[in-house]
Amino acid sequence: QVQLVESGGGLVQAGGSLRLSCAASGSTSGLNVAGWFRQAPGKERELVAQISDSSGNTYYTDSVKGRFTISRDYAKNTVYLQMNSLKPEDTAVYYCNVRRTPNNVNYWGQGTQVTVSS
Repeated sequence: QVQLVESGGGLVQAGGSLRLSCAASGSTSGLNVAGWFRQAPGKERELVAQISDSSGNTYYTDSVKGRFTISRDYAKNTVYLQMNSLKPEDTAVYYCNVRRTPNNVNYWGQGTQVTVSS
């Protein structure tokens, strides 16, 4: 099993920055894909950013490109999401996700609230 603990959410004014952290513990081998999803009230959960160990590739949804950066510290088993130039439309609960390959078993964090005021 894998446990994910998220931190770093909060309330920030538009244009500000936050850094989300997701620390993994337990059986962390093979967790080759990590990402951040978000879900705003009344909307479906969407993939915001993802990083893949095997390819080193990163993915960002269009609305956050140039503003958000996903990174990973293997020594600390932690995934980060640096969010700059935040906008009110970034307000949502952000969820950390890691996936064990090749079986594609997903694990989720508990979610952390990000609120951006205008």
